[in-house]
Amino acid sequence: MYGIEHREVSNSRGKRPHEEPEDEDDEEENERGKEAWERTYADERSWESLQEDESGLLRPIDDKALHHAHYRRRLRSISSAETAARIQKGLIRYLYIVIDFSKAAAEMDYRPSRMAVVAKHVEAFIREFFDQNPLSQIGIVIIKGGIAHCLTELGGSPESHIKALTSKLECSGDASLQNALELIDSFLNQIPSYGHREALILYSALSTCDPGDIMETIKKCKSSKIRCSIIGLSAEMFICKHICQETGGSYSVALDESHLKELMLDPAPPPPAIADYAISNLIKMGFPQRSAEGVIAICSCHKEAKVGGYSCPRCKARICDLPTECRICGLTLVSSPHLARSYHHLFPITPFNEVAASQRSRQRVPQTCFGCQQSLLNPGSISSLCVTCPKCQRYFCLDCDIYIHESLHNCPGCESVRNSKSVRG
Repeated sequence: MYGIEHREVSNSRGKRPHEEPEDEDDEEENERGKEAWERTYADERSWESLQEDESGLLRPIDDKALHHAHYRRRLRSISSAETAARIQKGLIRYLYIVIDFSKAAAEMDYRPSRMAVVAKHVEAFIREFFDQNPLSQIGIVIIKGGIAHCLTELGGSPESHIKALTSKLECSGDASLQNALELIDSFLNQIPSYGHREALILYSALSTCDPGDIMETIKKCKSSKIRCSIIGLSAEMFICKHICQETGGSYSVALDESHLKELMLDPAPPPPAIADYAISNLIKMGFPQRSAEGVIAICSCHKEAKVGGYSCPRCKARICDLPTECRICGLTLVSSPHLARSYHHLFPITPFNEVAASQRSRQRVPQTCFGCQQSLLNPGSISSLCVTCPKCQRYFCLDCDIYIHESLHNCPGCESVRNSKSVRG
C-alpha cells in the first residue's frame, strides 16, 4: 500500500500507473529534446538485439549482417564509379593529414572528447591507408594556437606516425586553415609530377583565425594541384566547402562517431585522378636489398646509428623503411611486394551477388562455403545470407566475401577454374 501511494503522490500530474500512453508521450518528448549524440549514448537499447535459441538460452549478439551491409554499400559505390568508365587512379600518393587540435577539439560531444576520438580513428586510417596504398607516403600536420606545424614528415612507416601522434595529444588556442594550407603547399610543392598531392583535414572549430587572405592561399593550392578534402566535426562551414570545391576534394560533416569512422575510411582507396592532374610518366625506381641484422650503420633519414635497414642500389646509402625517397640521390625506393599489392587497384574483383534465403529454395545451393568450407546454415538448419561470384558461380559466406574483396583480391573459384583448364590443356 505504501509503495502504491508513494508512486501516486510523486507523480506531479496526478497520473495513475496504468496510464501508459501519456507516459510514453513524455518519454518521446524527452527523446526529442536530446541531441543526436545524447540519444546514441543514453539509450542504446542493446537489449533489443538479444535473441533466444531453441532451448530458451540467450545467443550472443551478432552484428555480422549489419557490418556486411555497410561493407557492401561502400563496395557498390566504389565499383559503380569504376565501371562507369576507364578511370585512371593515383597509385603513388603523398597525403598530409591535418588535425585540428585547437580548443574546439576539447569539446565532449564525442566521448571522451573530439581529440581522443579523432586520434583513435586517424590511427585506424593510417593502417588502412598503407594497406591500400603500399607505394604512398603520409605526413601529419597539427593546428594549435593559430599555428600549423609539421608533426611528422612524409614517410611510409605507419608505426612512426602513430607513435608521434599519440605522444602529442594536447589542444589549445584557435585554428587557422590558411596557415595549414600554406604549410602543406610548401611541402607538397616539391613532390614530383607523377605523385598525387592530397590533404585530408579533420576540422573541429567553427571559425578560422587567418593572418591574411585565405582565398589567395586556396588559389595557390589549386595551382599546385593539391586535392584538399575536409571532414568537419561541428557544422558545415562555407570556407571549408569552398576549399574542397576549388581543389577537387570532398567535404563532409560527421553526424556521430560511427559516421566519422565511415568518412575516415572513404579516402583510403586510391581516388580517381583529376583529368587536369593525370599525367602518365615513366618512374625510375630502385629495389634496395635488406642489410644484415647485425650490421650497425648511420641511416640517412634519421641521422642515427641503427641496426639493419636497407641499402640504396645507386648510392649505397642506408635507409630505415620502404617505400621512401633516398635522401642522398633522390631515387624512389620500393620493394617488389609493394608493386604486387598495388596491382589489384587496376583490376578490382567484381562485387558478388547476394543470394537470399527465398532464392536458395529455388536454386541448388551447396550447404558449405567454397572458401572456408564452413556451413552456410544457421543453427536450426535455417538458411543464412550468402553471396555468389557472377563469373564462376561459386557460393561464399559473408566473412569470405569481405576477406576476398579487402585482403585476398582474387576469387578462389575463378582461380580453381583457371587452374583446372591449364591442367587439362
